[in-house]
Amino acid sequence: MDMRIAVIDDSATRAGVIVDGLHEAGLPDVRIFTERGGMVQTLEMFAPDVILIDMANPQRDELEEMLAVSRALARPIAMFVDQSDAEAMDAAIDAGVSAYVVDGFAKARIKPVLELAIRRYNAFARLRAELDEAKSALAERKSVDAAKALLMKKRGVSEPEAYALLRKTAMDKGRKLVDIADALLTAERLVGDV
Repeated sequence: MDMRIAVIDDSATRAGVIVDGLHEAGLPDVRIFTERGGMVQTLEMFAPDVILIDMANPQRDELEEMLAVSRALARPIAMFVDQSDAEAMDAAIDAGVSAYVVDGFAKARIKPVLELAIRRYNAFARLRAELDEAKSALAERKSVDAAKALLMKKRGVSEPEAYALLRKTAMDKGRKLVDIADALLTAERLVGDV
C-alpha cells in the first residue's frame, strides 16, 4: 500500500512516534504538520491520501479547523485523542473524521486505524455519490414530468404522446431528454411572463 500521509500534531515528539509506527508498517511517505496557520493551503500542496491527527483533548476551534480541512481536501481522516466527550466526538464526526480513537494510541494500531479510516471514507463517499445520483434523477424526472404536463395542456395530447414528442425532439437534436424538458419549461416561463 503506497500512500502519502499527513500527520497533524502539536507535539513533534508524539508525531515522531506516529511516523516511526507508519514507517514500521511500510508507509514511508509521511510529512508532519505542527503549525496550524495556513493548514489547508499547506495540506493542499502536499496532497495527502490520508490525514492522521493526534490531539490530547480536542477543543471546539480545533475541530472546526479540521472541518475546514476535511471540506477542502475530501480525504480520509483518522484522529487519535487522549480524552474525549460525546460533544467532541460528534463534532469530529461532523467534521468528516472517518476513524476516532480515544486513549488508544499505539504504534501497532496506526496502520489498522488508517485502513479503517480509508474504508469508512470510501463507503461514505459511495453512499454520498448514490444519494447525489438519486437526487439528480429525481430532479430530472420532475422536469420531464412538468414538461409532459405542459405539452398535455398546450397541445391537448395524452401523456404517452407528450413523452413521445419530448423524446423525438431530444433524439432529433442529439440532446438529453431532460435538457429538452428544461428548455421547454424555460421557454414557457419566458413567454408566459410576456
